[in-house]
Amino acid sequence: QVQLVESGGGLVQSGGSLRLSCAASGVTFTLYTMAWFRQAPGKQRDFVARITNSGFTNYAPSVKDRFSISRDNAKNIYLQMNNLNPEDTAVYYCNLQRINGENYWGQGTQVTISS
Repeated sequence: QVQLVESGGGLVQSGGSLRLSCAASGVTFTLYTMAWFRQAPGKQRDFVARITNSGFTNYAPSVKDRFSISRDNAKNIYLQMNNLNPEDTAVYYCNLQRINGENYWGQGTQVTISS
């Protein structure tokens, strides 16, 4: 059973930085992509950043020059977030998608940016 556990959220001032982590367990297959999504109050869940098995990354335009996604050999992923602003306030979710379309989600971690 795949489990994703996010950590690293918190409250920071505008212009600050945070690093989110997602610990993945129970991943017994090899072809998948991992990503970060976020959901602000009253809004839909939006894509933030993605990283493939081969290390290819892509980002939402709103975070492209400020956020960086990475992964380690233990199948964990990270999201380094710099120059944060209040519009980045949201619950951040870790996602794993298999090549067959199956999706797995973490429970989310709250990120709050004060102005």
